[in-house]
Amino acid sequence: MDNRPIGVFDSGLGGLTGVRELRKRLPSENIVYFGDTGRVPYGSRSHETILQYARQDIAFLLSRNVKCIMAACGTVSSTYPPEEAAKLPVPYMGVVSSAARRAARATRSRKIGVIGTSATIRSHSYELTLRRLVPGAEITAKACPLFVSLVENGYVDGAPPQMQQVTRLVIGQYLEEVRAAGIDTLILGCTHYPLLAGMIGEYMGPAVTLIDPGRAAADDLDQLLAGKGLRASRERGRTRFYVSDVPDSFIHTADLFLGEYRGGTAEQICIDQY
Repeated sequence: MDNRPIGVFDSGLGGLTGVRELRKRLPSENIVYFGDTGRVPYGSRSHETILQYARQDIAFLLSRNVKCIMAACGTVSSTYPPEEAAKLPVPYMGVVSSAARRAARATRSRKIGVIGTSATIRSHSYELTLRRLVPGAEITAKACPLFVSLVENGYVDGAPPQMQQVTRLVIGQYLEEVRAAGIDTLILGCTHYPLLAGMIGEYMGPAVTLIDPGRAAADDLDQLLAGKGLRASRERGRTRFYVSDVPDSFIHTADLFLGEYRGGTAEQICIDQY
């Protein structure tokens, strides 16, 4: 047993969908979440800048004595080198490999779609991983940068109809090519995107399986902790939130991502110190 917290980070709010899944699967675990709200978004940054930010985010979590780290950010997961992750003092997991493995199990036609930030799609990380897992796969990838802004401004599943109408128009613009490719599995390659899953699913149709990267990573992290004997022994854990910008707006919007697991306070830190 190991009662140290799980460390989770993202460029902003999106990784909270991963926290929600961890809370659901591992209620006894403490979680430390860092959202880099002062430097969001990562998806439009250069490769070098994303690496710098990821290293600082990881350094902060390590300073909180975490027992493992989950990069709940498709952009970082697509960029952070595996050989560097292997040298960290605690186990590290990104969402790309977890989501790709789940998509490989789900597809029947080997036609798979991937949507994500510009940096995630530009990295080809999902495509490279999927081609190893599914020989002969036909992959259709599409950057959907506006989805993050829509989610963080509340234009999500369950929003008022006029707000959903805006989101549906953007979905139609972005996903027309993906739907026309005849895919049967779609990876929501950014942890913001599950909050649009209802509208995306309606547009893609019931024959298309949607893959939530946060849920896939939470499942894999559950197995990792069990395999390494790192599960906590307490009855119920808690989540501490840290951000790099003023926390007021974070807490207000965080409830949208966390659903029934909402609640708590956030503390602002200076990430440039790490």
